[in-house]
Amino acid sequence: MAKNDGHESESFTESLKQLGSDISILIREDLESARAEMLQKAKDAGLGAGMLSGSAVAGLFALLCLTMLTIVLLASSLQLWLAVLIVTIVWACVAAILAIAGKRKMGDVGTPLPERTINKVKADLRSAKRQVRSTNGDA
Repeated sequence: MAKNDGHESESFTESLKQLGSDISILIREDLESARAEMLQKAKDAGLGAGMLSGSAVAGLFALLCLTMLTIVLLASSLQLWLAVLIVTIVWACVAAILAIAGKRKMGDVGTPLPERTINKVKADLRSAKRQVRSTNGDA
């Protein structure tokens, strides 16, 4: 019986060593996965931000020209100050609507954290805990 207890103790020790090695490998893989996921998110966000910046500049020039045309057309039938006031109020309303819509959209983005990897790590830890409990119960 003493031999059997020694064998079980060695088996348990080997199981714990293997578990430690497996956890170490899982953690390395999960960290690499998190890094890759965050890097991809950062690249996508950077590319999108650059495109939005370029379109904003081009759109600004177009809106300036359109605004000037609108003022000129309104000034032909109204006083100049009134034409400028009307166009200014319209642009203020457009700005407010866009700000509200943009704020809502930014809320939909969520966190920049690697959510899939975090969930995988949590699942791996739960699995490791179950394995340790079952190994301890067998010993």
